[in-house]
Parts: sequence; structure tokens; C-alpha cells
Amino acid sequence: MSIKIKQLPETERPYEKMELYGETVLSNAELLAIIIKTGTKEESSVTIAQKILNLNPNLNNNLDFLKEITLSELMHIKGIGKVKAIQLKAVCELAKRMTTPLNYQKVKIKKPEDIANLLMEEMRLEKQELVKLIMLNNKNEIVRIKTIAQGGINSVNMSYKDILAEPIKMQVAKIILAHNHPSGDSTPSKADIEMTKKLFKMTQVFDIELLDHIVIGNMNFTSIISKLLTKDGEI
Repeated sequence: MSIKIKQLPETERPYEKMELYGETVLSNAELLAIIIKTGTKEESSVTIAQKILNLNPNLNNNLDFLKEITLSELMHIKGIGKVKAIQLKAVCELAKRMTTPLNYQKVKIKKPEDIANLLMEEMRLEKQELVKLIMLNNKNEIVRIKTIAQGGINSVNMSYKDILAEPIKMQVAKIILAHNHPSGDSTPSKADIEMTKKLFKMTQVFDIELLDHIVIGNMNFTSIISKLLTKDGEI
């Protein structure tokens, strides 16, 4: 039988500990225990929180798995009912949204890392391939970001018309294409590279500059244009 929260010294209870020392000193289990609030007759909220952390398939301190865990999986843990499971998922979604900029407009893109940093949290854990089109003005400031295609685990169907229709209509000067690899590996496929080459030539016809095509993995990315550029700046 685990020790009850009330049996702990006040300085070791999650609520009191946060109040006294701040949230940064709390363990992952203690932070989750605050969200869970109460335990069961047999187990404290900290013990139940640890059981949630034990669902992490990688057995490390990375909490990314909480974004993918389902309500059903949470509710299989004794002490986690529907309400607590929903609360936990709500907190995860809030955390995700906190890392996503509310307004992309006027964000200036200077290098491939800028796009990767902007979209990484939003795209790196997606289970399907998403293709985003980033439209920019002459100053390399973002005018709009639009999801133009969504596919399966390994591929996505998209036409050049899908990519170019809006940039032509909006008369933007520059575009960047970005898509994710659900495998987590950002290495471009042969199809990714060939499509980028063809798109680069097509954009020139419409006086639009393709600045880059970024492939986003899990905490890694690849700039296809950077890989294709020759010493003379040609593709």
C-alpha cells in the first residue's frame, strides 16, 4: 500500500511544494498528481501519476508520449476516470498550443532553421503526412501559411496546381514548402527531391521564388534546396 499524500510532510506534498519552491522543482509525477488531484483508497495521486508515466514506451523523461496517449489508455489505469482523463488530455493540448505561434504574419524567415523552429512542434508528431505552403513577401516576411494536402503514413497526393494556385492568386513573391515524415526521419525521399526540382522550375515561370522545401522529422529537419544548390547557386 502506497503512502497517502496527507501522510507526507507538508513540504513534500505536491501542492504545498509548488507553493513553497515553485513548479520547476516538482517531478513529472508530482506535476501530474496536481492535475489528477485525488488518488484512490489504495494509491496516492503521485503513485497513479507514475503509472501514467510508465506508459511511455521509451522509458525516459520525455513527455511527448502524453500527446499521443488516448483517453481509453488513460482510463485503463485504476484511479483515472473519464473526467481525469479528459483533464489530462486538455492540459496536453494546451501545452501544444502554447508552443504554436498565434500569428505567423510578419515573421521574417532568414534561414531554413526559422521555418523548422516555427513548425516543428506542430508537425513532428503528426501520424499523417501534412504539406504546408508558406507564402512570403519581398522582405521574406510570412504572409500566410496554409495546409494544402494531407496524406497517409508514407505519402501524400498533391498536384503542382494545389501548390501554385494561391501564390499566383495572392501575387506573393516567394514560397516555401514544408512537409513532415511521420517516421521521424527527415531524410528526403527520391520523390521529394524530384518534385522539388520540378517545382523550382515551375515557380520561375510565374515569377515566384521557391526559397526552400523543408522536410520535418521528430526534432530534426532537412532543407532540400540546401542539398540541391550547387556552388554557383543553381539547382
